[in-house]
Amino acid sequence: MARAGRPGPGKGWRATPPPPEFVAAKAPTIDTVALATCPLCGHDQYRQVAVGFDYELRTCRNPWRFVRCIRCDHVWLNPRPSIATLATIYPPHYYAYDYEGRIHPIALRGKAFLDRRKLRSILRWLPREPRTFLDVGCGSGRFLKVMAERGLARDAIFGLELAGDVVGKLAAEGYRVYRRRVEEADEIADASIDLAIMFHVIEHVDDPARVVAKVSQWLSPRGVFAIETPNLDSLDAGLFGGTYWGGYHIPRHWHLFTPETLGRLLRDHGLDVLGVRFQTGHSFWMYSLHHWLRYGRRPWPRVARWFDPFSSVPWLVFFTAFDKLRAGLGARTSSMLILAGRTGETEAAA
Repeated sequence: MARAGRPGPGKGWRATPPPPEFVAAKAPTIDTVALATCPLCGHDQYRQVAVGFDYELRTCRNPWRFVRCIRCDHVWLNPRPSIATLATIYPPHYYAYDYEGRIHPIALRGKAFLDRRKLRSILRWLPREPRTFLDVGCGSGRFLKVMAERGLARDAIFGLELAGDVVGKLAAEGYRVYRRRVEEADEIADASIDLAIMFHVIEHVDDPARVVAKVSQWLSPRGVFAIETPNLDSLDAGLFGGTYWGGYHIPRHWHLFTPETLGRLLRDHGLDVLGVRFQTGHSFWMYSLHHWLRYGRRPWPRVARWFDPFSSVPWLVFFTAFDKLRAGLGARTSSMLILAGRTGETEAAA
């Protein structure tokens, strides 16, 4: 299969016209901030990786560009939305704020089962049942509730989230949830968290190095930090990586990693990589196909609807099974889970 949607050579990316739907909907052009150097290593040489638009939510009509650092291979969105535009690119209907309300009930039950299974697999890396838990970017609080179901007291369950209404609801239920960016949070004591999770959040933050440093500071001596994030070194990223890959989540993903680049970032901040697990990237497969069919040179919008991850249960099941099979055979899928801690023992599994 040919790589879908690769930007044409020699074409200025800023001049890339938005899809007609964006124009018809009068999507705004929002303010941006350019990064002259790599956010991780400070090198000033990089090359273009992909150009695309906000294919999922159509919040703006800007073209966006991912670039790769020549020195350290880090990939970042450059330019990216200014902090003042966050309320635009994360609208009230953003899926993380109403996860249970958007996903199909059958898929929701399946996802809840997989969430519990994933958390159990992470807990096996801890020397004992955690006495404290932190979810960075807790969204609707589904993992906070799983830990409460396991018997952990709600006043020992922490969460960080930016949506004020979500934070207020969870705090009223007794969870210690704060409306803070990780870099600015000061409510959590140093060396106090036995298990910290960050599922599909690090790719959204301003400065990944500061975030990792902050969470490392919060970890207890034998604590574990579990990070799940898109994996650029995957089959679907290779096929759709020119513009339509679902893992780009343009313009909300600001940083993208491979197991090697994220592992290096963790080690740079005193954490050992305990293990690497490849998760199902079903939503990335589905969004990739959706974007290609809906916004490609020959649009098929009705067919594209079949690949909506929130409503197309048959394809959701197919790509979940497909990636679980591939991961079981040793393939790198487009969603990776990296476990890190200060045990002094490194067990990196690719």
